[in-house]
Amino acid sequence: MSRPFTIRSGFGFEAVPAADEAIHSAARRRLDSLTKPLGALGSLEPLAAQVCAVQRTLKPAIVRPVAVVFAADHGVADRGVSAYPRAVTAQMVQNFLAGGAAISVLARLQGIELWIVDAGVDADCGSHPRLIDAKVRRGTRDFVEQSAMTPEECEQALRRGRAVIDQVIPAGGNTLLLGEMGIGNTAAAALLMHGLTGIALGDCVGRGTGLDDAGLERKRATLAAAAARRAPPRDPVELLAEFGGYEIAMLVGALVAAAARRMLIVVDGFTVTVAAALAARIDGNVLGYCVFGHCSAEQAHRALLTYLEVQPLLDLGMRLGEGSGAAVALSLVRAALGLFTDMATFEGAGVSEKST
Repeated sequence: MSRPFTIRSGFGFEAVPAADEAIHSAARRRLDSLTKPLGALGSLEPLAAQVCAVQRTLKPAIVRPVAVVFAADHGVADRGVSAYPRAVTAQMVQNFLAGGAAISVLARLQGIELWIVDAGVDADCGSHPRLIDAKVRRGTRDFVEQSAMTPEECEQALRRGRAVIDQVIPAGGNTLLLGEMGIGNTAAAALLMHGLTGIALGDCVGRGTGLDDAGLERKRATLAAAAARRAPPRDPVELLAEFGGYEIAMLVGALVAAAARRMLIVVDGFTVTVAAALAARIDGNVLGYCVFGHCSAEQAHRALLTYLEVQPLLDLGMRLGEGSGAAVALSLVRAALGLFTDMATFEGAGVSEKST
């Protein structure tokens, strides 16, 4: 990754402290002392050590987890870059609130407190105890013709993402799951990924909600036209304003704010991973607090995870968004912590260690 940019003081963010390396090392030593061959728990072992480093303890636990789904519309959606019309964004917000969406079901199953944020839906979402109205504007502008957001709107969205974290995290809560909803947002995420990584734009574009071959070519041509209008800026906030979405900007703000609170952050799919990459450009310590729940079926997601040098917990071919992959992955995080804290050591159990 490139050297992180310095966060701008006007956003009101605290600096993110690094995860605790001494605790991380102590956690690895404990893992090596448990009644199992070295490394026998595979990816669960570095996961447990990471959570220990984030929580700064050798008695890690998931406490009062919260999932936040940020929703917004995109002006470019009118160009047919999604298999669904933009009206679906508002309809899905109502489905979340009614409890019928995948993330709603998974949140109930996992005991996760679920919040929905109207970051910029092109509709009146009404009122609901679990709905936060943080709307900046009713959808971004069409970035093929002009910047998606003004600089002021982008900074407002970043600040509102931070404010959401301040609002929804309960006393003692230490775990945040992040999701998104927005027809057209994989198009925005593809341009953002291209600008962040330098990976060829065509390799950053996928089928999103299920485009056919003709739709995929239309999406690629649309994004190429946007990139031809203005080359993606290097500064992450300028890049966000040019090609991003209000929900993506709020995700970035939420990521930095949650990491500054020393929370464990479970990242969902492609769009949230793009937001995490942007947040890491703003403050390089953010990624130390992020667990990447899964690798989605969106073709660019695997390349982005490789670029960030992180390993996803699951690879199930999911491509729903909403935070659904993060919610499924939380069960693995809990398993890793249970094994770390409750397994016996060789010495404690009187079990002979490997012969030398």
